[in-house]
Amino acid sequence: MKREAFKMKLIGDVAKDYQRRHAEIWPELVKLLKDAGISDYAIYFDETTNELFAVQKVSGEAGAADLGAEEIVQKWWSYMADIMETNPDDSPVCIPLTEVFYLA
Repeated sequence: MKREAFKMKLIGDVAKDYQRRHAEIWPELVKLLKDAGISDYAIYFDETTNELFAVQKVSGEAGAADLGAEEIVQKWWSYMADIMETNPDDSPVCIPLTEVFYLA
């Protein structure tokens, strides 16, 4: 199992809306993520920079970034596009982070 971390950025004062939307995450999206081997997925918010920090465990070779062709993922991206920095296809701008330390 590998760990992946990345950061994203919100647009404006929308942290509460971002949190609300994730509290109501669609069950079919959760199923897709779990079926893809994604677990221990957490997102943290830095209110001083408006940045999100995400970390997840992934079993196998695929990760969340590899699910972009799935219709439910594209719908989620569109749903979130008004409050996040996005690419032209509405996917969130995700900056991968390199692990430099881990204590098990």
